[in-house]
Amino acid sequence: MNQVKVGIVGSRFAADFHCDSYSRNDRVKIAAVAAIDNLEEISTKWNIPKTYENYREMMDKEDIDLVSVCVPNFLHHDVVLAAAEAKKHVVCEKPLATTSAEAEEMVNTCADAGVKLFYAEDWGFAPALNRALEIINQGGIGEVLYVKAREVHCGSHSPFAKKKDTCGGGALIHLAIHPIGFMLYMLGGADNPVVEVTAKTTGGLDRNYVHKDFEGEDWAVGLMKFADGKRALAEGNYITVGGMDDCVEIYGSHGRMNIDLTFGSPIRCYSRQGIDYAIEKTDFTHGWTKPAVDEFESLGYVRELRYFVDCVINDQQPKPGVDGAAGLACIKVVEAMYQSAKEGKSVVVET
Repeated sequence: MNQVKVGIVGSRFAADFHCDSYSRNDRVKIAAVAAIDNLEEISTKWNIPKTYENYREMMDKEDIDLVSVCVPNFLHHDVVLAAAEAKKHVVCEKPLATTSAEAEEMVNTCADAGVKLFYAEDWGFAPALNRALEIINQGGIGEVLYVKAREVHCGSHSPFAKKKDTCGGGALIHLAIHPIGFMLYMLGGADNPVVEVTAKTTGGLDRNYVHKDFEGEDWAVGLMKFADGKRALAEGNYITVGGMDDCVEIYGSHGRMNIDLTFGSPIRCYSRQGIDYAIEKTDFTHGWTKPAVDEFESLGYVRELRYFVDCVINDQQPKPGVDGAAGLACIKVVEAMYQSAKEGKSVVVET
């Protein structure tokens, strides 16, 4: 196989950056897109020849090798199962599902169908974080003892993010899922799972700090304890203004690292009238900003999807951290954190 034919399910934000990343790969042809709206806009922008209002029809009619699932969280389960039934390899955006039961069914169904399930955790491909891991593997900061990381911004505009049954929760499952996934990849694995979590959240609706119309929490932190005793703190919130803030701090026995994924641009720009774009979730761009140079590259999307395409071409299973098992592990940790926040105590994580 020299070229991978891709079908996109979805037509909004995630679908757009998937199309952007695929368009940079000469071994990919975006063959079709399926969505309930916005089809003309996305197909015209990315020169996609076929459009469908029903994703099952697209999978039945089109000769595609890989499906990108870019729909709201609650739909991930059904689309992935449909792709498995159609014998299509599948990339699923985060979180893998809204419950661990659904995530486990997705993993098992894809395995039984003989199709690859890729979990789209882009932090595992972010150049800055990959360089940090190289430094750690060289012994540059000694033994890693503790990690804390966050993804925070001012809130999602999607109506599906506001309801628990369509999102799976609030900022914890929607934003903190990124640092959780990365820290499981960095510190965890089959031999070193998370064994205990302690979490706090605002609780949703009137208990939220800002977003009183969100059923899920607009602020959450979760502390993970790994089997070897290492600890990691993940934060996700919708109360941070000024643009999306993704940061990782790594503390070692002989050093430390601070990695800024979203405000780490080498550009400092002052504009009286404002510029077209700075970073995701900025309210305005006048005054001093740090405009992203290539946001999709620096956040890992481009390298992530290139890697998944290479796995399809070379018939290789995805590495730990970005496979279906990793997505399932993240959901189990998130569920334990929600239980901890509800009960006000530490909770043992079932592996």
